[in-house]
Amino acid sequence: MLAGAFGDDSPASGHQSGFGSGSAKERSGGNSGWFGVGVKASFLGVGAEVATRITHHTNARAGFNILGYSRSFSKDGVNYGGHLSFRTVEAHYDIYPWAGNFHLSPGVLAYMGNPVTANAIVPANQSFSLGGQTYYSDPSAPVTANGKMNFNQVSPTATIGWGNLVRRNKRFSIPVEIGAAFQGSPKSTLNLTGNVCNMPGISCTSTSTLTVQSNVVAEQTKINKSLSAFKVYPIISVGFGYKF
Repeated sequence: MLAGAFGDDSPASGHQSGFGSGSAKERSGGNSGWFGVGVKASFLGVGAEVATRITHHTNARAGFNILGYSRSFSKDGVNYGGHLSFRTVEAHYDIYPWAGNFHLSPGVLAYMGNPVTANAIVPANQSFSLGGQTYYSDPSAPVTANGKMNFNQVSPTATIGWGNLVRRNKRFSIPVEIGAAFQGSPKSTLNLTGNVCNMPGISCTSTSTLTVQSNVVAEQTKINKSLSAFKVYPIISVGFGYKF
């Protein structure tokens, strides 16, 4: 009677205390599985994940996401193209304080490859600004530009959510998660080829000269400053899971 009143963890009681490993029935796998899989959609794209139970209150979870988007447009006579390619892997340690659906999840997010790339083609004699200096594209060697934007390759994440891929006595689940990745300020890299002119077709020089390159650096600094607001990337996801 005393053992029952205080939640004895003996096999006969069938109870589980705190963060312990559970009753004999659970340890034998009699009422639940230990692995789950899921698919989801989030601000990081579409993805899949797997989870395994660690304790009564915790899971380990890992997955990947893919997001791709391309666009081409013209502005002020310059032709632009851009490509967004988020390929990320993530790992989380899910903590269920009340052994229910709600969880707190510290984790990490890793970017694979170059998330954002862009290019520009400046037609002959078309003006453009670079680091505050106005140039014209040389008709004999028009200017082309290529750039990319990178985040910290590995970033910490913090999320909260509802749903458990390894929920006891539940085969199916619909996990929902919100939080953020603390990726730091993105960094841009800009490269130019061709020749620039001070006037249309007059006083032209290569983009590799020190003067032009100093303006390239100034333009990079300007872009990086404008990207400083994106130190934190929001994470909102919804998915569907199945437990084995």
